[in-house]
Amino acid sequence: MSRILLLNPNTSAGMTERMLAVGRTVAGAGTELVPLTAPRGVPYIASRAEAQIGGAVALEMLAEHHDGAEAAIIAAFGDPGLFGARELFDRPVVGMAEAAMLTACMLGQRFALVTFATALGPWYAECVAAHGLTGRCAGIRLLDSPFRDVGAVQNEKEGLLIDLAHRAVAEDGADVVILAGAPLAGLAARVADRIPVPVVDPIAASVKQAEALIALAPRKAQAGTFRRPPPKPTLGLPEALARRIAHDNP
Repeated sequence: MSRILLLNPNTSAGMTERMLAVGRTVAGAGTELVPLTAPRGVPYIASRAEAQIGGAVALEMLAEHHDGAEAAIIAAFGDPGLFGARELFDRPVVGMAEAAMLTACMLGQRFALVTFATALGPWYAECVAAHGLTGRCAGIRLLDSPFRDVGAVQNEKEGLLIDLAHRAVAEDGADVVILAGAPLAGLAARVADRIPVPVVDPIAASVKQAEALIALAPRKAQAGTFRRPPPKPTLGLPEALARRIAHDNP
């Protein structure tokens, strides 16, 4: 049995449950997904500042719960805290956005992101660039109409999101569409037959990529930019994270 932490840096437990349900539909028989929701922060991350907060909380959750887990998923599109987590922890850590984009790159030459709010555009564009995939991104399509409830946005805006996906294919030349953002988890399976190119669900991609990394059993970097930083004292951090930074735990 492999245990994979599903770390939601948003504070919405309902969003965690939705992503967990999607992850379980694709997880192998020997995989246990362990859901964790941020104890503080914002209901859904939609800006650089919120991503910084969510990334710090993700590191705290990972420090507290990583023992006994073979891998972890940062379950927020934009991957807050991902690179720091890869420095600090020996287990593979998968970013939801990175997994979706790399999966899309195996299905076509160029992918498009389709998401539910204009505020997400700059942060998502920077995430694409941080992963070195700007040249593979056909564009980012954003809904510009308000929604009543982020937890129900995929149902409320389903038709408009499908229209954006069609525009990404016809006007941007996308070979693959990624329905980006935790609130859209599960939508890809429901609308795939109404979009003329492959559609990637980021959580489904994350679970399968995490399982692949567990099977490959890569060694922890002893050199390079993701080697574990030297020990350092801290002040005021949660105990588990402080101990991890100080090398006081495995």
